[in-house]
Amino acid sequence: MRDIEAKAITETVARLAQEANYRLGQDVIEALKRALGQEESPLGRQVLEELLENADIAAREAVPLCQDCGLVVVFMELGQEVHVVGGDLYQAVEEGVRQGYVKGYLRKSVVRQPVSARVNTQDNTPPIIYTEVVPGDRLKLAVFAKGGGGENMSRFAALVPAQGRQGVVDFVVETVELAGSNPCPPVIVGVGIGGTVDKAMYLAKKALLREVGCPSPDAEAAGLERELLERINALGIGPQGFGGRTTALAVHVETFPCHIASLPVAVNIQCHSARHKEAVL
Repeated sequence: MRDIEAKAITETVARLAQEANYRLGQDVIEALKRALGQEESPLGRQVLEELLENADIAAREAVPLCQDCGLVVVFMELGQEVHVVGGDLYQAVEEGVRQGYVKGYLRKSVVRQPVSARVNTQDNTPPIIYTEVVPGDRLKLAVFAKGGGGENMSRFAALVPAQGRQGVVDFVVETVELAGSNPCPPVIVGVGIGGTVDKAMYLAKKALLREVGCPSPDAEAAGLERELLERINALGIGPQGFGGRTTALAVHVETFPCHIASLPVAVNIQCHSARHKEAVL
């Protein structure tokens, strides 16, 4: 058994929340550069150049990449040999989000009641926390700042097995087409297939944590990713919706076994400002 101080978790989450909002991942930057080299639309190229310039300024000056600093989603892999001491695990994560957003001067975007009194919590808490218990004595934290624009364009469909692969492809492409410029393309598309309604949505969001453009290790899923990316970029929506061949930087597919009568499909869209950082304690 290995002890990890709750205070260390708080400090780590606070740091990751700020780094995620200030520094675009190198995988995203490289994907934007590749897109710039392939984009044929002059206006599309201009947009991509400005996105790269924006990322450079944000990192150099420690300012947010986007005015929407997101709702925080934390993915935790908790080693079964870990013992959190000095406080509650979830409270430690929440306090980290609070400190990160207050000290980092990041926009607070969380309202307490979703339907009635939409009053801002003033510190961007509470976060959404997903926990997986895994072998070992380490705690892995992935802090994901999820903006409203992309999240609002997400969809779920309870397809029937007869619709098959083609039904999945058509639904995902239709989702991106309906989203248009709203999620600030070029986007990254997370797709979850299988499980149940909630499992599929979870898979779609978790898929966005994968390194941009890194194919699924599953050959069938990887082939689906390639086809979806080609179909989506043929839509012509382009960077920020101004037209061009770069509507998506990547499509990431995650699958899970499901009921014989079901074919659940979820799509979670991430804008070009794909902000997440990880650490292992």
